[in-house]
Amino acid sequence: QVYLAEFGGGLVQPGGSLRLSCKASGINVDHFTVGYFRRTPEKEREFVAFVNRTNTYYSDSVKGRFTISRDTSKNTIYLQMNNLELEDTAVYYCAATDYDYGSLADIDYDYWGQGTQVTVSS
Repeated sequence: QVYLAEFGGGLVQPGGSLRLSCKASGINVDHFTVGYFRRTPEKEREFVAFVNRTNTYYSDSVKGRFTISRDTSKNTIYLQMNNLELEDTAVYYCAATDYDYGSLADIDYDYWGQGTQVTVSS
């Protein structure tokens, strides 16, 4: 059974930083694309970033501020979020797909974490 356990959400002031973690069990992240999406009450689920063996990709809204990485020895993905803005407030979900080239579409992801709340507020 596949399980993606998420950690690291919380409350931070604008300009601050947080690091999210996504620990996988039941799959080997070295053979999957793992991404982050986020959702707010006002928006549909929105792509944030993905990482796989050969590539990383970011949405324009987070490029230059967020960094996605992976530690295959721990079967874990990290999303380092710097210079956070009010608009980054959302529930963040990690997700995994076996698409070799990755995907920006949530429907292509087969496995999902439970979500973690990130709140940016002064």
